[in-house]
Amino acid sequence: MAPGGNRGWLLRLVIAFSFTQGAVSMARPAVSYRALALGADERAIGVIAGVYALLPLFAAVPLGRRTDHGRCAPLLPVGVVLISGGCALSGVADSLWTMAVWSGVMGLGHLCFVIGSQSLVARQSAPHEQDRNFGHFTIGVSLGQLVGPLAAGALIGGSDRAGTSALALLVAGAGAAVSFTSLWRIEHRDTAATSRSGPGDRVPVGRILRARGVPGGIFVSLSVLSATDILTAYLPVVGEHRGIAPSVIGLLLSLRAAATIACRLVLTPLLRLLGRAALLTVTCLLGALLCAGVALPVPGWALAVMLALLGFCLGVGQPLSMTTVVQAAPDGARSTALALRLTGNRLGQVAAPATAGLVAGVAGVAAPFVMLGGLLLVSSGVALRSAARREEGAGPAAGERPKRSGLRRTSDI
Repeated sequence: MAPGGNRGWLLRLVIAFSFTQGAVSMARPAVSYRALALGADERAIGVIAGVYALLPLFAAVPLGRRTDHGRCAPLLPVGVVLISGGCALSGVADSLWTMAVWSGVMGLGHLCFVIGSQSLVARQSAPHEQDRNFGHFTIGVSLGQLVGPLAAGALIGGSDRAGTSALALLVAGAGAAVSFTSLWRIEHRDTAATSRSGPGDRVPVGRILRARGVPGGIFVSLSVLSATDILTAYLPVVGEHRGIAPSVIGLLLSLRAAATIACRLVLTPLLRLLGRAALLTVTCLLGALLCAGVALPVPGWALAVMLALLGFCLGVGQPLSMTTVVQAAPDGARSTALALRLTGNRLGQVAAPATAGLVAGVAGVAAPFVMLGGLLLVSSGVALRSAARREEGAGPAAGERPKRSGLRRTSDI
């Protein structure tokens, strides 16, 4: 079946991703609460959150290389097994270092699933459908981020935080395993055959990174994911300091995810109205202000409003950065380019929590949100600069052929 045909595979992929992302989104705050119950401080929480991204940091590019000239689908069940096992084993771990190890296994599983699924969307979507399909694909992420924290908040409570957080992690592991039911024959035979018969020469990483749009897409994706990641890991810590119950924190995180879903449902008309660069500039700028606002000791209703608006703004960056990287990458290296984007994400997930832990230890638990505001502010500048380059009519980078896109008013970021 040619790209752009029957999209039943996309629906099943969204369902599978909803379960895996739900498990991860449930496990991340549960890990934080369990670590706090085991005696972790803000710095230790930052280290555990960083280890989640450490193993994927070294595995992303090799997995992308393999996917460029092989099948995407086998990575999906591998990812599910690692996510499920990492969640369950984190629930029975009785020390901070073992929790960190299993958090890393969970992160590696998430990477396998994401590389396989993103490559599947890129390979089985026509060029003019990529923004839409990536937007619909990331609805699965947001659905998981909506349900996961709610479930974690419902299970974690009372005086026995160690016991209830362990239960939440075991439930998360079981939830991830449910995604197996949507993964049968998800990759079209003709696209899989084409990938195996494609050219065997590897495009150098340096050439991919020099392609116009790839570095900017990586940086915007890194910034947006870091904001989402630290929000998930550190809002429970903020809640502990401000006396906010875990159930309320779960509700706030789910509200943020619901706003992200709403954003992605209206992404296509927003693109037609503003164009990719302008949309990214505005949402990153507003996201920067809202992230900094989370650091203020505001009442609960104001925090809920800020998180809803922040979720809407953060919903733009990920799907558009995927499309940008795919369309900017040289032929035969699109999965590797997506893997480089994920490597940038993981760099952010290693560096941002570690930095956030240091900042929180020195300046208080709300300070990391000010740091994230600064990162998103720089991202808005990257998008604005890209828009200015387009107006100047800058040509393709040296050694790259210009690429035509079926999308209207979209530009490199």
